[in-house]
Amino acid sequence: MASILIVIGVTGWIALIASLYLYKKIIREKAQSLHIRNKEYVGPKVVVIGGGTGQSVFLRGLKHFTQNITAVVTVADDGGGSGVLREDLGMLPPGDIRNCLLALANIEPIMDEVMKYRFTEGALKGQSFGNLFLAAMNGLYGNFEIAIYKMSQIFAITGRVLPVSLEDIKLIAQLKNGNRINGESIIPKEVKNQKSSIDRVYLDPIDAKPLDEVINSIANADIIIVGPGSLYTSIMPNLLVEGVVEAIKKSNAPKVYISNIMTQPGETDNHNVLDHINAIVRHTKENILDYVIANNEILPDDVFKIYQNDGAKQVLLDKAQKDILKRMGVKTIEENLIEIKNNYIRHDAKYISNIIINLALSHKNDTSK
Repeated sequence: MASILIVIGVTGWIALIASLYLYKKIIREKAQSLHIRNKEYVGPKVVVIGGGTGQSVFLRGLKHFTQNITAVVTVADDGGGSGVLREDLGMLPPGDIRNCLLALANIEPIMDEVMKYRFTEGALKGQSFGNLFLAAMNGLYGNFEIAIYKMSQIFAITGRVLPVSLEDIKLIAQLKNGNRINGESIIPKEVKNQKSSIDRVYLDPIDAKPLDEVINSIANADIIIVGPGSLYTSIMPNLLVEGVVEAIKKSNAPKVYISNIMTQPGETDNHNVLDHINAIVRHTKENILDYVIANNEILPDDVFKIYQNDGAKQVLLDKAQKDILKRMGVKTIEENLIEIKNNYIRHDAKYISNIIINLALSHKNDTSK
């Protein structure tokens, strides 16, 4: 492990020096651009709570509609390169944070690719260069929050990225067979192996405290977004941090859940839209949602079969679900939300962002009357 720490240290310093040099001009140009745009339009204050690929995809679209973005990101990840750095360096997992920073970054395409690059050989095999960059910043400043802030400056991001907590959080799942699974990264695998679905998830420590700025951002938001992302391993770890649900409940801003397009094998097998929302209610003991945005497009057979072979199904609404949601006070918005590239399904981030911004603006206009 000593060798990997040395390599990480050297690589991190190289990344830091190179990036400071490369981005000096970009930062200055970005500052000038923001100075001009701030006089014109900055947009509603949007808080996006989640983690994983779904959150970063959405953020890439959202930054075209508002500069006032706060991404609240889970720190329960313990798998892959993030897990290695978490164990070796005692730092919080950088992976989801890195993805959100890159999603909101204003950088040259080549540097975006460099930050996403994963080493294929040696002690760093499987590790992301962006993770190492953030690890170096964390080592340099000795504080994960400051490291993210400095990296945000270097990347000239639109908005800001906040870890939901600075505590060393671990995710625990209790399955319906009574067994407990320790660790976010192995939960889906164990669900499959044990052929038992998730009953509940918990945090260790159970009373983990949120970052103050997370609570402040929620309090000042014009709209609060939950998702998209893995229900139990990306969204729940944020909502289970002490004080987060209370802050959401107190806010007068509309609260919106963006439903996943597909179920996630080993996590949300056979879940429909209502099942996702009921799981949030069960874990938070509150119905904190005002709207749900769900996809209503049926996938082409050739694309669907690729996902079906992995055990995934479409997450759709029907009349029975909508009637129940209406009684719960949750309004439903159904649209064609799918974007397909190279047979890979993802949310149409710009289209959803337009819906979100219109909701935020209409709510502000309604409350000002």
